[in-house]
Amino acid sequence: MAGNDRTDLLVVAGGVTAAAAGGIEDVIGQIRRQCPAVAVAHHDLRDVGQGVVRRRLRVGAFDETTVLELAHGCVSCTLREDVLPLLRSLARRPDVGTIVLHLDAALEPEQVCWAVTHVLVDGAAVTDSVNLRGVISVLDAGSWLEDATGEDEVSERRLAPLPDDDRTMAQLVVGQAEFADLIVYAGSAEPWQLARTDAVLARLTPLAPRLRLAELDHRVLLTDLPPDARRGRCDDPHVALLRGQPPLHTEVGVQLMTFTARRPFHPDRLHRALDALLDGVVRTRGRIWLATRPSAVLWLESAGGGLQLGYAGDWLAGADAADWRQADPERSAFAALRWDERWGDRGQDLAILVHDAEPGQIDRALRTALLTDREIAAGEAHWASYPDPFGWWHTDPCGEITPQATVDGHKEDTA
Repeated sequence: MAGNDRTDLLVVAGGVTAAAAGGIEDVIGQIRRQCPAVAVAHHDLRDVGQGVVRRRLRVGAFDETTVLELAHGCVSCTLREDVLPLLRSLARRPDVGTIVLHLDAALEPEQVCWAVTHVLVDGAAVTDSVNLRGVISVLDAGSWLEDATGEDEVSERRLAPLPDDDRTMAQLVVGQAEFADLIVYAGSAEPWQLARTDAVLARLTPLAPRLRLAELDHRVLLTDLPPDARRGRCDDPHVALLRGQPPLHTEVGVQLMTFTARRPFHPDRLHRALDALLDGVVRTRGRIWLATRPSAVLWLESAGGGLQLGYAGDWLAGADAADWRQADPERSAFAALRWDERWGDRGQDLAILVHDAEPGQIDRALRTALLTDREIAAGEAHWASYPDPFGWWHTDPCGEITPQATVDGHKEDTA
């Protein structure tokens, strides 16, 4: 039991291959051996599209699978109607000291942790009852990097066919690794392959220790993480991108580069330049400013061959005193440190993790998309006439553009 009479909650993610799925059971077994009063909950989402979810609950010798029928077959409904209420119920049981939430392999932990910390159940936050200690992700050492840099879609694998799921495997497995507080390697890999995977993960999620299954120990309880560990907290899209001081040198062909600029992007030229972020790149994250949208912060995120662009609020440039007071203090401080007399806090800030690309070529491709001196001189009224292929929520490869916004950096739930 955690402090303040809250029950510890460990989220276990990953398991997209047979080796990783077996590794999850090893991790859960280790937790159960170290904490005798453990409840393990798992929701099998293979039939969620038909409104059916199979929930397995293990507490001590008790092991029961229940078939749930939902009014709407989607992940959000599963979270609201069963997962979150179940967590609160388990936290109240005197025979449960630790809860392990074993996620379906098709889920990214960020969405679940956001729901745990923000969605109310009977008017109260789940975190009133549970202490979200963090996320453990189990990855297949032999296949993770290939998945993280490929173009296969999740729907092509033997994973839960989630409704309207157009994610790539890269987006799924990168999301599972990036949000982890501890990474556990399952399976085997050639030394060179493992060295490159290690180099990528050291830059993708630098605060998360990496263990092999044979090395499992007390760290699976996540009791000794550094003070700045994620512990289920979602990133603020408006603050510094390089959390955890990742290495900036090149290692086995892997490099984390940054792109910064103060002038806006020409939207049409940027759209053509995005291909540079989809070939030889593991991950891109950051803020962009389009000339056609002078007040909007757009959040760009790519993994492998998939890319998303979403609205993440407004720049503080032009904001009144009330907006400054309401802004997160870290954001306000960050904006003040980089303030420009002409542009305010507006600008381009991207962190790009490359594994098989030339950083100089990426930098050149992005810089050609910036407004030229002549375009800058034409003024913002002229910029509004530029063709703009982006909606408020955009994916690449291009699909239908829909006017969806993001809330606190997260895509709005339209279920």
